[in-house]
Amino acid sequence: MATIEAVVHIGERLRRLREERALRQEDLAKLAGIGKNTVNRIEKDRTEPHMTTIRKLAAALEVDSAELVRRE
Repeated sequence: MATIEAVVHIGERLRRLREERALRQEDLAKLAGIGKNTVNRIEKDRTEPHMTTIRKLAAALEVDSAELVRRE
């Protein structure tokens, strides 16, 4: 039986969007209401964010959640 890859790695897109807005990880964390270490781990693809975290990050960056999780 085949398995489906369900892991969401958004690190590179998250970092690019954050830098385009001239935000530090600390700034984004505060805007999103999450920890700075969480932002760091997500950007390094060391953790898979929950959908609620993705929505918070998207809102803080003023983008749709789909922008963060889309496949390239």
